[in-house]
Amino acid sequence: MASKFLIITIFILDLIAFALAVAAEQRRSKARTEPDNEKNYIYCVYDSDISTGYGVGAFLFLMASQLIVLIATRCFCCGKALKPGGSRACAVILFIICWVTFFIAEVCLLAGSVRNAYHTKYRTYYTDAPPSCETVRKGTFAAGAAFTLFTAILSEFYIVSYSNARGNNSPYGGEAAVGMGAFK
Repeated sequence: MASKFLIITIFILDLIAFALAVAAEQRRSKARTEPDNEKNYIYCVYDSDISTGYGVGAFLFLMASQLIVLIATRCFCCGKALKPGGSRACAVILFIICWVTFFIAEVCLLAGSVRNAYHTKYRTYYTDAPPSCETVRKGTFAAGAAFTLFTAILSEFYIVSYSNARGNNSPYGGEAAVGMGAFK
């Protein structure tokens, strides 16, 4: 059976990453246009930049969680072979899907954080069209939070399946060939 300490640690790290991603979505930067003192130019004014920190925090907590999973399962390919059966097949499938969702979550969180940190510096004349005050698209951090949740669930199931496929600590003693020793 998988270590309860490992499962709880990974769950807490993933839960923190999810909460930070949700907070980043709720606190993402918003912009408004304002004229300068002489009313010659219109420029963009951005509010708080705290969601960038939340997004980077979620990125780092999710990465820490996946690194712990990677180390605990020996990167899935190192160490003794897993026992054949349904648990091994399930572990392989969960391993692949877990890394795909992890990659998507990390891309969403990183892209949202970078985009949120970028503030346009453009000014336009007062008579021209207002400047483009670009902000992070609504839902970017939410997508990162959703894929963080998927990664959390899949990594928990992966660890349990991997642990079941690993079985007890005795090595798998079965032979892949037909034993012909008795026919000598």
